[in-house]
Amino acid sequence: MERIKRRLDMLDNRLDSIDSMVTAVAERVMQQPIVLNINCPHCGKNIEIAIIGSEKPGT
Repeated sequence: MERIKRRLDMLDNRLDSIDSMVTAVAERVMQQPIVLNINCPHCGKNIEIAIIGSEKPGT
């Protein structure tokens, strides 16, 4: 039983870490635009993906 509790605690800690990372990324996206530039592996064209939040910068 102690082993299961320890594993659940480890899983809980990992989920908390993932939640913190996702929250930090979401907050950053809301504050400033993020642009991803990707090359298509098939045709070689550049693809630009812009993610812009609705929050005003500096808030």
